[in-house]
Amino acid sequence: MTILDLFLTFAKIGLFTFGGGYAMIALIEDICVEKKQWITPDEMMNVTVIAESTPGPIAINCATYVGYKKKGLSGAAVATIGMVLPSFCIIFLISMFLDNFLDITWIAHAFMGIKVAVGILILDAGIKMIRKMQKKPLPRTIMLCAFAAMLLIDLFALNISSITLMLIAALVSLSVFLVKQRGGKEAVGK
Repeated sequence: MTILDLFLTFAKIGLFTFGGGYAMIALIEDICVEKKQWITPDEMMNVTVIAESTPGPIAINCATYVGYKKKGLSGAAVATIGMVLPSFCIIFLISMFLDNFLDITWIAHAFMGIKVAVGILILDAGIKMIRKMQKKPLPRTIMLCAFAAMLLIDLFALNISSITLMLIAALVSLSVFLVKQRGGKEAVGK
């Protein structure tokens, strides 16, 4: 694997995936985990969670991680540039030549179809992550509670950030971990 391979792989992902970072996760996983085996499925799950909870677009954070893992700092830079460059060039060209891009009827209709495809890509990424999740009660309970909370927040148009839910989930997990760890120490001390 070369630096050029990293760049071209992420440029391809950046060029052919519409809908932002969440839509790109499925393609990143397909290429980086299954086809090229640059990272393991567990690493993909972890990097997705970490990329979601750190500043910046999730797909770019994933590309940066994979690039860094494979080729260090230069790999991280090249993978990130590869992910960003196609979108930047396309948007730049559109802004130069078309003032009312979405007013063109056939483009507006194409974007309606793209919205459906993006929804399917995001759903696919979510289903894959759920399948790979630990088969333990705590992670599944947290996932179901977070899903129910997001659904209720959306249905009732409440102004609660998803970041708040992530922090609550992290707090619950950390609390359970600390309780289990403390219980293990007390059992050893007896």
